[in-house]
Amino acid sequence: MVAIMRVDRPRDLSAEQIGFRPQRPVPWLNPGLLLGTGVRVSLAYALGGYLDKRELQAALPDVSFRHTGTGELWLDFTADGGDGFDATYSVAYLLGQPSLRVDGLELPRGQVLVLGGDQVYPAASARMYEDRWKGPYRAALPELQPDSPTIYALPGNHDWYDGLTSFLRLFAQQDPVGGWRTAQHRSYFALELPHRWWLLAIDIQLDSYVDEPQLDYFRSAAKRLGPEDRIILVAARPSWAMTHEYPDAYDNVDYFLRTVIEPTGARVPLLLAGDQHHYARYSGPGPDGTGRTLITAGLGGAYMSSTLHLPDELSAPGERTIVRAASEPKTYRLRTTYPDRPACRRLAWRIFSRLPLRNPGFPLLLGFVQTLLMLALLTADGQWLNAPIGFAGAAVLGGTYLFAVLMGRRGWRHRIAGVLHAVPHVLLGVGGAAVWTRLPFIDAPPPLGTLLAFALYLPVIGILDAWIVAVYLLIAGRFGVNVNELHAGLAVDDFKGFLRLRIDADGTLTVFPIGVDRVRRSWRADPDAPVNAPWIAPDEPLHARLIEPPIAVR
Repeated sequence: MVAIMRVDRPRDLSAEQIGFRPQRPVPWLNPGLLLGTGVRVSLAYALGGYLDKRELQAALPDVSFRHTGTGELWLDFTADGGDGFDATYSVAYLLGQPSLRVDGLELPRGQVLVLGGDQVYPAASARMYEDRWKGPYRAALPELQPDSPTIYALPGNHDWYDGLTSFLRLFAQQDPVGGWRTAQHRSYFALELPHRWWLLAIDIQLDSYVDEPQLDYFRSAAKRLGPEDRIILVAARPSWAMTHEYPDAYDNVDYFLRTVIEPTGARVPLLLAGDQHHYARYSGPGPDGTGRTLITAGLGGAYMSSTLHLPDELSAPGERTIVRAASEPKTYRLRTTYPDRPACRRLAWRIFSRLPLRNPGFPLLLGFVQTLLMLALLTADGQWLNAPIGFAGAAVLGGTYLFAVLMGRRGWRHRIAGVLHAVPHVLLGVGGAAVWTRLPFIDAPPPLGTLLAFALYLPVIGILDAWIVAVYLLIAGRFGVNVNELHAGLAVDDFKGFLRLRIDADGTLTVFPIGVDRVRRSWRADPDAPVNAPWIAPDEPLHARLIEPPIAVR
């Protein structure tokens, strides 16, 4: 039993008072962050198979967790928190409330909170967890109470970038996070719920195979399953939504279903995942499309992802998978998205202002390269193939190509886009040099002329070049190229939310998808509130609504 300790409430929002430093949204297209994250990703994929902590977890307790009873149970699900404070805390604040009044319905707080992955951005570390996830969640529910909920967390790819070290220290040592209890011992878990419902959360580390200790853990839990049991399966990625481009994307989930669940006769009516920062529900096959429901709900705090490119129909497993033992493919239809597609189209046009403002290092880098190109052209003296021009031109060509290919999927569309994308950048460089030569101070002495170029030419050409990238992202996004980069550049932190699930006394599971169209950006300390109230309150009320009518899974 965890001792309940009283903690003095903060009097203001200083880091000394609240115990963490609220963070701005991650500037995903800033050059330094891109480089650092790229190195971490490369190391994680290169060394992940050799340093797989899931193998080491075999030495940890392999218990499943019981949240059973004869009455009803409420359970919350969110994913992809741990980015900017405003969005992350808006979701945490609502999750921590004793109940929510949403569209005329009174929805009590979940007794269990399941985190679906990516609790921290851009990469896991103790400091990042403290500032981007643990601090905000502790502030939202600061003190343990007899009815405090229990958190169970599944790691996503960003949690894996330090080899899962920080994740296990935070979630697998049974230390509470403010008023949230923790209980798990491993990076995956099985929860026994009322009325023969179960929740199984599997850790498919960076899309690798399911490890043997994890399979043994779930096979042990599956010994208690039978034909009357129903399962909510949670994965860190909505692999079903990727089979139209990657036929093998669903193979790991399918293998788990075939080898662990199907022999028991239990049914899996609901699959949940985060990773993609939107809400999308697919259903079918079955009477009226109710055979199985697939929900993506990565609404916890990271920048909004588009729903424009979600297929209206998908097959899981993929129809072109080469796994000979794969299950028979089933077709699922898209029922609801949040935000909806018209909203995604409107928001995309904000890229011209948000790209340079949210990622200030990006136009600076573009301006620096363009300034080098301009200076090289001025000193070429008619020799268009000299070394400075060649270097600057190669930087422009190589940079645009790598942006499309390395940050895309290396398909033929990405390669063509990378080459075509270079053309307007080169033309801008040549045109900028032509304009610069006509300015009155072009004949300034060499040191002064160069300084003027970096002081005046660089910021202007950088913004213009960033707008070229914005145009490219808008056009390329229509063809499915660099879609993620478009929305990383937009960095829209509205359209957040979570799922609240209820298991009724008769065994019916109902899903309430809750959306927050606009997060709050102005906060205040609340030192005189009761001990179990949030430390930080919004200056204006947060408005939550149902994304769609409640979904009954009978």
